[in-house]
Amino acid sequence: MNKELIFLRTFAVTAAISSSFLFFTSFKGSGNQQFETIDVQRINVVEADGTVKMIITNAGLFPNGEDKINGNNTNADRKKRAGMLFFNEDGLECGGFIYDGEKKENGHSSGLSLTFDQYDGDQVMQLLTTDSKKGEDRYVSSSLVFNDRPAKESQEKTREIMLELKELRKSDPEAFKAKYSEYQEQELLGGAPRIMLGKSRSQNNGLFLFDDKGMPRAMFYIDKDNNPKLEAYDEKGNVTSTWPEKK
Repeated sequence: MNKELIFLRTFAVTAAISSSFLFFTSFKGSGNQQFETIDVQRINVVEADGTVKMIITNAGLFPNGEDKINGNNTNADRKKRAGMLFFNEDGLECGGFIYDGEKKENGHSSGLSLTFDQYDGDQVMQLLTTDSKKGEDRYVSSSLVFNDRPAKESQEKTREIMLELKELRKSDPEAFKAKYSEYQEQELLGGAPRIMLGKSRSQNNGLFLFDDKGMPRAMFYIDKDNNPKLEAYDEKGNVTSTWPEKK
């Protein structure tokens, strides 16, 4: 009986070790794994050293607030959306692809955005579409936008500044405006759209140009009635010339 117990115990231990060995070695060094379907809430694509280079995620696990990626803080005020985030060799976020869409009480709201960021900054190029409907009124806008960004901005410094300004705006609106202007002069905050190619909310399809403060200065477009128009504006938004000339 003792010999039989020893045999059975030895057999059980050997079988467990063999099963574990086969399980782990089946995935090690065996090349690509193939699956028909994978249900997953989030995937982190990482380099060999652990640096996150891309995140594919649902809305619930979208990183913001308390989450840190590559040791860096994430935007606490950013809405959670399904999509992808891109990170460069230094572990800094450098762009992303997000989308959403849902029915509302009296219509719907949806959007899609593909962005590319300035190094350690915010977006300098964006492919954007929005579609909103309220009652019988529907507004669809689709565009490719190019932006200027402050030369000295950084993601962490911008986060600190925005937290400071958020509190200042509540307590002293005038001080908020002054501080915001101060950070703009220091080239730490701001930015402005410079070029937009696409369809506006007014259903004008064309090329729209802005100055370094983000003010519209020239437009060449086809309006919703299929009329071609060319317009120029001064820094205050007043029309300085048009084509065809207004009668």
